[in-house]
Amino acid sequence: MGISDVFWLLFMLSAMEPLLRRRLLEAARLRMLARIERERGSRVILLVHRQETMGFLGFPLVRYIDINDAQEVLRAIQMSDPDVPLDLVLHTPGGLVLASLQIARAVRRRRGGVRVIVPHYAMSGGTLIALAANEIIMSEHAVLGPVDPQLGEWPAASLARVVRDKPIAEIDDETLIRADVGEKAMRQVRDAVRELLSDRMPADRVDDLARKLTEGTWTHDYPITFEVARSLGLPVRVDIPDSFMQLMALYPQPVRQQASVEYLPRRRDTPKGRESGNSV
Repeated sequence: MGISDVFWLLFMLSAMEPLLRRRLLEAARLRMLARIERERGSRVILLVHRQETMGFLGFPLVRYIDINDAQEVLRAIQMSDPDVPLDLVLHTPGGLVLASLQIARAVRRRRGGVRVIVPHYAMSGGTLIALAANEIIMSEHAVLGPVDPQLGEWPAASLARVVRDKPIAEIDDETLIRADVGEKAMRQVRDAVRELLSDRMPADRVDDLARKLTEGTWTHDYPITFEVARSLGLPVRVDIPDSFMQLMALYPQPVRQQASVEYLPRRRDTPKGRESGNSV
């Protein structure tokens, strides 16, 4: 075998390595999913969005809940026995209201009960889906978020506030149109939240929560922690099984040229014979 043959062999192996790694990772995920379903007697569905990198140009591509996601989640739900509990794992920045609401309504109508699992974050549309679940199980540091509609780069609530606070003669037509659409969007999402929570808490609390979540009480990226979610009356717990955290480790962020977080991939315990606490 000549040098050129060795070169081409190494080239082919390096070209195939990412594909082989991806296949191995997919197989590991399927094994973990099957194990969790056996242990919990449930159907496990994941809706996971990672920031991906486009081809050789390396541009970041942020994924979000879209119609295709809704179609796949609804298909998975329909393929499950109605009496089998559902564990829906959410890891998402949010997405389209239409797609999120389709999933949320399917979750709410499910006879076997649904637990939404949030290992890290389920913002915006992810929170809308979580509101429909019987239980929301979060990790200690996981967060939800407000579901106030966004019109492009502008919050609908802020556009509506501009129209209320300024004389109409000082507002341009485009802003007036955006504010009108924003008012409708807030009303529609507010009604959707009421629908999802109508049988989960008293009517007065449902109305108050719907307004807080949809009318710009907080910025759109405000982190609703476990403590805040509980104070709002949501059915949240923080006893997330370790198996779900292990499962999320099998959905790694695409590798960049230089990792921004590094650590030894093993558990770190206090050394034997040494008490925990401050030391110098």
